[in-house]
Amino acid sequence: MLLPHGDNNNFTLAVAGLVAIASLAVWSFTRHDSREPPLVPVALPYLSHIIGLSRETYNYYVNLSKKISSPIFTVSLPGQKMYVVTNADLVQKVQKQYDTIAFPPLAAAFSSRTAGTSEASSQAMKRDNYALVHVSNDILTDTLKPGENLDRMNRVMLGDIGRSIQALEPAHQKTVRIQFNKWLRETLTRATTRSMYGPKNPYEREGVYDAFWDFEGGLVALAIGILPSIVAKTAVAGREKVAAAIRNYYKEGGLEASSEIPRRRYDIAVSHKIPESEIARFETGMALAIILNTGPATFWMVLMAYLTPGLKEDLRGEIDACTKTTVENGVTTKSLDILNLKESCPLLLSTYQEVLRYFHVGTLVRQVTEDTYLDQYLLKKGAMVHMPSRTIHHDPNVYGPNASDFVPRRFLPSEKKNRPKDHCFRGFGGGKHLCPGRHFATNEVLATAAVFIARFDMDPVRGKWEMPTGFNSGSAGQIMEPDHDVEVDLRTRDGFEDVVWELRLKTSDKIFAIVTEDMNEN
Repeated sequence: MLLPHGDNNNFTLAVAGLVAIASLAVWSFTRHDSREPPLVPVALPYLSHIIGLSRETYNYYVNLSKKISSPIFTVSLPGQKMYVVTNADLVQKVQKQYDTIAFPPLAAAFSSRTAGTSEASSQAMKRDNYALVHVSNDILTDTLKPGENLDRMNRVMLGDIGRSIQALEPAHQKTVRIQFNKWLRETLTRATTRSMYGPKNPYEREGVYDAFWDFEGGLVALAIGILPSIVAKTAVAGREKVAAAIRNYYKEGGLEASSEIPRRRYDIAVSHKIPESEIARFETGMALAIILNTGPATFWMVLMAYLTPGLKEDLRGEIDACTKTTVENGVTTKSLDILNLKESCPLLLSTYQEVLRYFHVGTLVRQVTEDTYLDQYLLKKGAMVHMPSRTIHHDPNVYGPNASDFVPRRFLPSEKKNRPKDHCFRGFGGGKHLCPGRHFATNEVLATAAVFIARFDMDPVRGKWEMPTGFNSGSAGQIMEPDHDVEVDLRTRDGFEDVVWELRLKTSDKIFAIVTEDMNEN
């Protein structure tokens, strides 16, 4: 695909910034039709929303939804209307109207702006009703479904993570100090991109890793597109360095040993007559889809195991029970198979789902391509539809009076009767543009978290465990980023000294369903 994948890409701040700044120059006032969703009353028309989105970011819609009983409401900005859907049943209806409440127009615009592509390449994205967007998404869906290609990628990823964790092993009765979030970000970025791009991984070239994060930090300004070379100078420089590394990767034959994904993406772009230099630019956005969310999800999963009384011990009991121990030539090896983890560790899976529920800050965005009705509500052509997951995930009318609490057992099979309908879980989006990388991401997070929980004891350097805030999460991620890192001292768990750990994956095309769409596959 030539853009970050559908429902797992959070355009909220980028779109809000685009509307709030670019449209201010136009300042065209739009009338509200009584058939449209109810208009949110505000003290200062337009400005109140701009200020609210800027200050409260992902919590702004949550706070609005508490004041408005309608399952959909209108947020009016200068020159732009946004319909905010806060009801899971109505979100499902939006997903079924994907031709008139569409993702491809926004995806093409966002991808072209942030990648800095030429007008000709941008137009290629729009041709034949955004055919390239649709085909690109199909490629990801096909290559990342359970099966041979995904297994190959998983094994590369697991092997790399295993080696990185082994390198952390403290000497006997010693500790190793790390910045936990930083270590996860670096390790999972390397493991993920190696599994995707192969041994000539462009992200391992000097300076490219840091350049990518410079690029990611300026996505809002790039998406707005007003003088990006001035207002987003660092992000532009980072993007150019990443694009240059990818161009060299193509020229050096890197695709010959890559996974299927970049090869097929490259071939489909060439078939649409997009030059190689422009393909490299579009490819810079792929990392937004594959890197941004697994690190913070793993961070919160391990951290909450320590912050939640008794959770670490209960998780260890599950993980230990499905760990295979062998002794050969005096060497003790503990093997964890990811398939066994998913089959035999219900609390681990439930904790993972609760992390995705509790820390999810993503908003699905669609564009209304023609006047259409959603239930009894008229949606006007040109408006945008925002579907923030947090308004559903933290709604006590949906998830009960403890919706604002982290409850690791919430998704246990035994708790199903106490949960809302399955489609209320929005951890991977849903519908036609359901996150295609959900199976890979799940394996990566579960494997890394399980080994950290089972293998090490961690102590916070500051003396006590604290919950970091996450108000400054980036514009492209779905999972809240901690505002500050947590420095920890690692020591080997008692009784596990001088043990070699292996992460394994059995061959399997079995789908482990944690979203409605996958449940329908089984």
